[in-house]
Amino acid sequence: MKRKENDLTVRKILVVPTRHMIAMLLIFLEYSAIIAGLIALIVYFPVFYIAVIVIQIIVAIGIINSNDNPDYKVPWLFFVMLIPIIGFMTYFMFYSRNISKKQLKKNSRLKNCLVKDDSYTLEELEVTNPLAYSQAKCLKNLAETHIYQNTDITYMPSGEEMFSSLLQDLKRANEFIFLDYFIIEQGLFWNTILNVLKDKVSEGVEVRVVYDDIGCMTKLPGKYYKTLRKIGIYAIPFGILKGQANNEFNNRNHRKITIIDGKIAYTGGLNLADEYINHTKPYGHWKDVAIRLEGEAVDELTRLFLYDYGISDKKSNLELDRYIKGYKKECSGLCIPFGDGPKPIYNRRVAKTLIITMLGQAERYMYITTPYLIIDGELTSAIENASLRGVDVRIITPHIPDKKAVFMVTRGSYDRLMKAGVKIYEYEPGFIHAKTYICDDKFAIVGTINLDYRSLVHHYENGVWICNHPVIKDIKKDFENSQSKSIKIEKGMFKERPLTKTFKSLISIFSSLL
Repeated sequence: MKRKENDLTVRKILVVPTRHMIAMLLIFLEYSAIIAGLIALIVYFPVFYIAVIVIQIIVAIGIINSNDNPDYKVPWLFFVMLIPIIGFMTYFMFYSRNISKKQLKKNSRLKNCLVKDDSYTLEELEVTNPLAYSQAKCLKNLAETHIYQNTDITYMPSGEEMFSSLLQDLKRANEFIFLDYFIIEQGLFWNTILNVLKDKVSEGVEVRVVYDDIGCMTKLPGKYYKTLRKIGIYAIPFGILKGQANNEFNNRNHRKITIIDGKIAYTGGLNLADEYINHTKPYGHWKDVAIRLEGEAVDELTRLFLYDYGISDKKSNLELDRYIKGYKKECSGLCIPFGDGPKPIYNRRVAKTLIITMLGQAERYMYITTPYLIIDGELTSAIENASLRGVDVRIITPHIPDKKAVFMVTRGSYDRLMKAGVKIYEYEPGFIHAKTYICDDKFAIVGTINLDYRSLVHHYENGVWICNHPVIKDIKKDFENSQSKSIKIEKGMFKERPLTKTFKSLISIFSSLL
């Protein structure tokens, strides 16, 4: 495809960029060299075999004594003990992420730079709404976030609706625009936004963009951030791939946040790529959702963006006070925007704990939409227990998968949940990417959190907990509309061949690593 020099509106057909290919090759070579070196030492100096066994035992003991969920420990133990050398080398690469003391210090400053006194709101909730109080208190302690009122929230049941609304708000920006996304891909969606951003830069509006380096590996040129910088956009890849065999594939930035002038924010499931607005349809109709916030809760999402930007750009020293507006839009109800992510940035599992708390407190119903259903025993038990005590638990997953192996494990979760009375549906028109959790017409979560281990443990995520807000009825209505287009799963609906069952069993062993 021919294109003019500096033309940013033409979509290119991309493979993995050269920079990423070199980085992956370096990782492979480093990984292979270490393993080959250890094997050579064992062959020529048998005493090193004892050292390998000792390392293997130390790693196994470390896994057993860790605070991780047993569902996560077992596959790693299996892998480490079954395959010497390769097992513990893979463990060192993918189990966690090394974070320097300097980065941890910067993390602490960025995480705690927004001060707000929530004591009065909590005291009032404790008296008037004990269930809301317990959830809000739990979330504050887990994510070190704040409670907000005076925030209007608009629910958007499709990517197309979000696209139209977002464009209008971007065109009205006067001071700054922040974009923080897991995936940005050249095409109608992104290029239309980019044209607006170019106009805004020429008007003096400050524009900053964060995108995940691995999330965009096959979507953007390797040095796309430099292209954006040439037109005046401060762009930075998150967790840039450097070619080091030190688990840099882990802990990706899966957040999706737009901030406009510190007064308006968008979040939800949508990345900035064409399938999210059904301009392309690789998996049938793409069902996604977003919310638009206008009011004081935008401050918290602004803080999350500055955190991601500050971690990605070592030279950045942005001060939060410049971008916090304290803008209020009168509206009933409460909301808490929150972040989630890997240890030690977040010492406890924020989203997972909040979802389990909602399930435990649900009285009438709990409705969930998720593209993946790869859940550990703890979360499975929470869903089962809610259903067994009479709560109407319904879960909608895709009917057309984007990843067949993951879809196989998702379907493998159905039988146990259905035996406890949980109602499972598959969105028949295509792929449902929405991540929503609705409880009793009182509480809801909308954000980026999938029900899989990567999302609940490894990735940086974000969401908005909503309490007694008018928007909850819109979220519930959309769930019911999606359910009407979905197939209800019944026992015995899927007949599997023996080979498929065997393959699924093997995958299930490592389901918590998917």
